[in-house]
Amino acid sequence: MKHIGIKKLYYSISEVSTITGLEQYVLRYWESEFPQLKPAKNRAGNRIYTNKDIKLIIYIKKLLRDERYTIEGAKKVLEEYVPESEAVEQLELLSVPQKKKISDEEIRADLVEVKVFLEDLAVRLK
Repeated sequence: MKHIGIKKLYYSISEVSTITGLEQYVLRYWESEFPQLKPAKNRAGNRIYTNKDIKLIIYIKKLLRDERYTIEGAKKVLEEYVPESEAVEQLELLSVPQKKKISDEEIRADLVEVKVFLEDLAVRLK
């Protein structure tokens, strides 16, 4: 299982499949079996999973595959499942450094530098 880096707010079913190591049909089946797992759908009707959904899927996978619960047993365990608050995720998202704004002068200076480099290169190649 891959580490979940919080980079996006929503993931497609193929991305979730890659992250969790589960086939897409398994994710769709679990959606029908576990009422807690209800990813939203976009305008096109495609499932969009949040980080909370992915954590739930990983927990379900742990119950079924590692702890060897049956579907019914996992459902009973999940009745008492309390998802982690999303506040932590939001803090992690807010701590991402902001992109530096480049001024027009910096862009011009860089372009002049590139132009001089290309002119020198053209002279050397002749």
